[in-house]
Amino acid sequence: MPQQVVSGAMMMCTFGMAPSTLNVLPLNKTMAGGPPAANIMDQKPFVNIPPFGVCMSLANPAVASATAAAMGVLTPMPCTPVIPGPWAPGSPTVLIGNMPALNNTCMCNCAYGGVISITYPGQVTTMVA
Repeated sequence: MPQQVVSGAMMMCTFGMAPSTLNVLPLNKTMAGGPPAANIMDQKPFVNIPPFGVCMSLANPAVASATAAAMGVLTPMPCTPVIPGPWAPGSPTVLIGNMPALNNTCMCNCAYGGVISITYPGQVTTMVA
């Protein structure tokens, strides 16, 4: 059974070089195992999802420009997450703030081609179906 994701959960992007920590604001007034619980709409760049160190995706304009300037040698640049949609699929039976709860099997996409996944949910005592 999937685990509820909370503030402090660890995430990784397929094009990022470092893990990042999910930030969940206590707006929904729901806690799980201590910290605020997340829902699928907790995907705002720099608010909920901080950068992942440097980005290696050529779809990122900064990386493409730096790589072109380096005569084709891949040149990673600082990560700037661009998240066009919510986490998916979410928990179909548990709602937090009228939105599906975020569990540790959910993923979201970056506009530059990266897939962001949860590597540690932030707590291990609360399960969601």
